[in-house]
This record gives sequence, structure tokens and C-alpha cells, in this order.
Amino acid sequence: MTTSLAFALLLLVAAAGSLCYGFLQLQRSRTLMRMLNAHRIAVNSDIQKRRLDLYEVRNRAKLLEDTVSGGASAVEKMHRAISNTTFSLVARFSKDDEFRQSANKARQTHDQASKQIYHAVRTTNKAIHILADSLFITKAEKRVILGRGDRSDSTDKDQ
Repeated sequence: MTTSLAFALLLLVAAAGSLCYGFLQLQRSRTLMRMLNAHRIAVNSDIQKRRLDLYEVRNRAKLLEDTVSGGASAVEKMHRAISNTTFSLVARFSKDDEFRQSANKARQTHDQASKQIYHAVRTTNKAIHILADSLFITKAEKRVILGRGDRSDSTDKDQ
């Protein structure tokens, strides 16, 4: 009977020890899961930050392009209003037909040249935006898509 009591006591101690060991392993697993989840959240936050930075750069580039285009349109409208007023006054108040025809020819030349200039400004603005997009923004997009950060990140050196 003493052996069965000792054996039961030994089983009880072994079961309690196993239960404690299982509980400690569960706690360790939970801690490791929390650390892993925190690391995943930090990595996702970093990726999201890079994406938002990329969107900000893209939006600023688009805003700059729209600003230059809108500014050119405003200047063109003011220029057209001033030139129309000037040439209309010359046509209205000139008494010499030869001078009026010469002014009309100058007006046509002026209008054609100014249209070409403002068209060139808009075209150049778009070309600069496309060039900047292909040189800077597309490269940054590739880095974000591939999951790489800035070149100065220490995580890139470790990989």
C-alpha cells in the first residue's frame, strides 16, 4: 500500500510538473506571438508610411504640373485681353487703311506666335512632369512594391 501511495504521489507530482511546464510553454508562446505580431505591425506601418510618402510626392508633382498649366492659362488670357484691346483700339482709331492692314497683319502674327509659345509652355510642362515621373517616382514605386525602403536602411544591408 505504501508503494501504491508513493506511486500515486509520484504521479501527482509528475502531472503537476507537466502541467506547470505546459503552462510556462503556453506563456512563452503567447509572448513570442505578441512579439511577432508587434514586429508585423511595425513592418506594415513602415510599408504604409513609404506608400503614403510616395502618394504625397506624386500628388505634389501633379499639383506643380497643374499650377504651372493653370498659371500659363491665366497669363495667356490676360495677354490675349491686353493684345485684343490694344489691336482693337488701333483698328478703331487709325485713319490710314494701310496702317490698319499692317496692324491687322501684326495682330495675326502676334496671335499665332503667342499661341505657339503658350502651347510650348504647356507641352514642356507635361514633358518635365513625365520625365520626373519616370526618373524619380517610378523608381520609388518599385522600391515600395518590392518592399525595400530607402537605400540608407540598415535592413537592406542585412538581407
